[in-house]
Amino acid sequence: LGKTTDQRMAMLRQQVTDLLDNGKMETTVTRAKEIKPLAEKMITLGKKGDLAAYRQALSFITREDVANKLFKELAPSYAERNGGYTRIMKLGNRKGDNAPIVIMELVTEPCTPKAKKAAPAPKKAAAPKKVEAVEEAPAEETAE
Repeated sequence: LGKTTDQRMAMLRQQVTDLLDNGKMETTVTRAKEIKPLAEKMITLGKKGDLAAYRQALSFITREDVANKLFKELAPSYAERNGGYTRIMKLGNRKGDNAPIVIMELVTEPCTPKAKKAAPAPKKAAAPKKVEAVEEAPAEETAE
């Protein structure tokens, strides 16, 4: 990302904090790919909900109110979901430097496991075709 390690980590911490606070953000593809595992780890810590996890999250997240929001609001809403808390959707390219831009957001749909997915509507059973009785032509008798 063209930054030294401490500058890069400070930028990523701030962007993860903003994503958790607002629920969505607009950024470049490479930054979004760096942010995604960090944000998902913070939500996983929030799902644990104990004091040690809170302190770990607070050591990464830059604002205490966002950490409280994470543990009280966001993490309980993902209780049934095992990962995949964020989504990256491509927008296009930025005008100035033609960098690919994406919207990164927290997933809000409820988790539906594959086993519980709604089955497709059953197709209407086709009425049995009426088979017309084929009249057999009388066999020609041959004179013997």
